[in-house]
Amino acid sequence: MFDDKKLVIREISLADYFLLENFLFYAIHQPEKSQLPKNVIYNPDVYIYIQDYGLINDNGVVAKIDGEVIGMAWTRIIPGFGHINQKTPELAISVRSDARGFGIGTKLMESLFVLLTTKGYKQTSLAVQKTNRAVNFYQRLGYKIVLEKEEEFVMVKLLEEK
Repeated sequence: MFDDKKLVIREISLADYFLLENFLFYAIHQPEKSQLPKNVIYNPDVYIYIQDYGLINDNGVVAKIDGEVIGMAWTRIIPGFGHINQKTPELAISVRSDARGFGIGTKLMESLFVLLTTKGYKQTSLAVQKTNRAVNFYQRLGYKIVLEKEEEFVMVKLLEEK
């Protein structure tokens, strides 16, 4: 059980960038009974979510408890799976498996929405596999399905919405 009083959510810093590979791997939906190799993140279509992270349009937040990062949410304007246009940052989020189910993901997302709004963004997008239970999580946070592909949804959230 995680103590909410110890949870700190803050903007991502240069010192956190080395963690992006692990959290990118955690963010990949892995259906029950399958375990993807860690090197799957080096596929160019996946690695684009973190490659050279820290550019002008990159934004993110981290969740920490007792000084340890347990979750990250970040956005980039990239030609990724959920790309909408050059003004809409695409979101990736990951919470360590042992820290899921405590509302940390929701707090990360809400903090990221505030950060994006203060930077003038109007919406954010993401891609999620149809079989991923996170579809409901994203819908609860205000994401709407704007495109249905064979195996995934592309979703958009207007940042003015709650």
